[in-house]
Amino acid sequence: MSFLRSPSIVGTTFMINGSFHIGDKVVYPNRGVGIIEQIGNRTMGATVEKFYLLNIKSSSLKVMVPFEKVASVGLRRVVRNGEIQKIVDFLTDGECNNNSDWKYRFKENSERMGTGSLLEVAAVLKSLLLLSQSKPLSFREKKMLERARYLLVSELAVAKNCAEAHIEEMLSKALSKSSLRFPEASEFQA
Repeated sequence: MSFLRSPSIVGTTFMINGSFHIGDKVVYPNRGVGIIEQIGNRTMGATVEKFYLLNIKSSSLKVMVPFEKVASVGLRRVVRNGEIQKIVDFLTDGECNNNSDWKYRFKENSERMGTGSLLEVAAVLKSLLLLSQSKPLSFREKKMLERARYLLVSELAVAKNCAEAHIEEMLSKALSKSSLRFPEASEFQA
């Protein structure tokens, strides 16, 4: 079993509404939706540490998150209806700016992806789609666009308890109002 180390997110605060329970669907930033499979303890020397064991839906990756690291890694519940509407509204008519320097733009987008906020992921998706209208995306930006697309579609499908195809259609309609085309998953296949 492989475990991810918990990354630290500088300058980001997360609100946790209570604790998680076995079976809860949660989001691990930049990895996607997971299910809490176990809540346990591990002993490290004289210290006993409580942790959540997640199974990340997309990859069957097991992630161990210590209780005291939940906020710093950005572990959170799946978005709710009010947040979903904010994301759709942003994709429909929200403002997006892109740094002209590739290096800074990629750094900004990477930081956004790591925040754990689905609205920030939507901002990355929209900004990369806007950029792709004026010039081809670099390989790394194409991968980031693919990741942002996946994170949006998969979490919204879980949140709305519907098929991913329904979410893709919803996002496509929202982006079309901004004269942007939602990319098909097949466009990212090698």
